[in-house]
Amino acid sequence: MVNVGILGATGMVGQRFIQLLDKHPDFDITALAASERSAGKRYEDATTWYLDEAMPESVKDIEVCETKPEAMSNDVDILFSSLPTDFAAKIEPAFAQDYIVASNASAMRMVPDVPLVIPEVNPEFLGLIETQQKNRGWDGFIVTNPNCSTIALTLTLKPIYDAYNINKVYVSTMQAISGAGYNGVPSMAIVDNIIPYIGNEEEKMESETLQLLGSFEDGVVKDADFKLSASCHRVGVVDGHTEAVFVELDKDEDIDDIKQTMANFKGRPQELGLYSAPKNPVIVKEEEDRPQPRLDRSADGGMAVTVGRVRKDAAMDNSFKYVLVGHNTVRGAAGASVLNAELINKEIL
Repeated sequence: MVNVGILGATGMVGQRFIQLLDKHPDFDITALAASERSAGKRYEDATTWYLDEAMPESVKDIEVCETKPEAMSNDVDILFSSLPTDFAAKIEPAFAQDYIVASNASAMRMVPDVPLVIPEVNPEFLGLIETQQKNRGWDGFIVTNPNCSTIALTLTLKPIYDAYNINKVYVSTMQAISGAGYNGVPSMAIVDNIIPYIGNEEEKMESETLQLLGSFEDGVVKDADFKLSASCHRVGVVDGHTEAVFVELDKDEDIDDIKQTMANFKGRPQELGLYSAPKNPVIVKEEEDRPQPRLDRSADGGMAVTVGRVRKDAAMDNSFKYVLVGHNTVRGAAGASVLNAELINKEIL
């Protein structure tokens, strides 16, 4: 068993980490870290539990430590980070001197020597770890996963990108309120309303997606060569991001072939049989009214992305469009980091 800890363990994503790691066959939670006000308390006493499944018994009596390297037990191999961006930028590098950090935070995602990874999409980017350790003199390292909306989009684009030539992608998101954290969106702001702006979300989608679909050669990542435009919006759904995607190819392609290409897609996690890997990363639905967040966000434990309404786009030549739903706090956050750690455990440790 690999001993793991969670940074930011009392927050919503931290709680999702605990839910996903409880009874994991390869990972054992031995450390939970949070703010100074939570340190020294039993986890159950330090935490307001937000998830609909009960707090696992295995973590209730763990004493929460402060989020700093000197407070962390030496008996930990991998740390999962769900820290706020500003704090993560300072503290994750401090931990990475000695620990492996699988981060869901955005602070280090676009740093040139830090791998930004979706295991089905670009597992070869883990090759940056050696460069990172050499550059920084660390014994540990940091691996990041992308933004929640980026993960869902990129998983669906990867089979298309590999099979065809993409010219342009337009995406319009309808993002769940849980993506902003429990206190992130006041009820008076979102009830009977749509908020047409999420800070830095569009920029993240546009830059991260192109990097993830890019190439890794001679220790350097080169972005994919197509144009991507995103418009991001917050809607009154608790969990599950919905995205309307428009893809322009360099020539006309059969729509049934496109559907099959997405439905048949598998990656390295499926080849390795990783514990958290969905059987099919992309599930294609034929019903005219699917996918829907309430019905499809939990597909394969929330680790698969569901696609529907795949159809030609009459407004643009050589184009098609579709709708996707992905679980933003599972596949889009904690589950993404866990799958990254499973890949690291299998291929690097």
